Amino acid sequence: MATRSLRLPTRADDWRLMGRTVRLVVTIPAYGLLAVAAAAVGLTLFVLSLSPDLFAYLVGGDLPAGTRARILVNLYPFLGTEYGPLDGGVLVAVAALFGANVALLTYHLREHDLSARQGSGSVVGLVFGVLGAGCAACGTVVLAGVLSLFGATTLAFLPLEGLEFTLLSLVALVASTYWLADGMRGGRINGCPIN
Repeated sequence: MATRSLRLPTRADDWRLMGRTVRLVVTIPAYGLLAVAAAAVGLTLFVLSLSPDLFAYLVGGDLPAGTRARILVNLYPFLGTEYGPLDGGVLVAVAALFGANVALLTYHLREHDLSARQGSGSVVGLVFGVLGAGCAACGTVVLAGVLSLFGATTLAFLPLEGLEFTLLSLVALVASTYWLADGMRGGRINGCPIN
């Protein structure tokens, strides 16, 4: 069995393949719904990971339900003040790619009778997406712990104040989505063969 080297999407054809595959899969109602649900769950987990104590208080506190709901909604990008336009945009892009990747991976595993081991590149991409996008602050804390092993005690050198972790997860999800789309080449999606 010949193995193909893992490439990154660098050509326009690569990006078209990825876009076309995602579009064809998410137009299947079940997979489209899965993509939206996974993106919403992913965005919620990412947002709530920034302030787990606040979330715990909102769930178990004594505030009225309406106040709890307003506070939770204000934690989301573009609905509240927690994120700037760049941070919010990248976080929404990561959530959207997370949802698309879950739908593609599910489609690929179910429709082609593959095991999770055979789709492990995409699983790794999803894990990196969840870990990197969820919490720049948490990622910074983890990185600080790792760097402290090597003598680095400050992360002041990060020019984007932790957004780097979200951008890395975006890159991992793009690569994962491309590898999935490339692996599905020649299969049939929604009755349409992918070139």
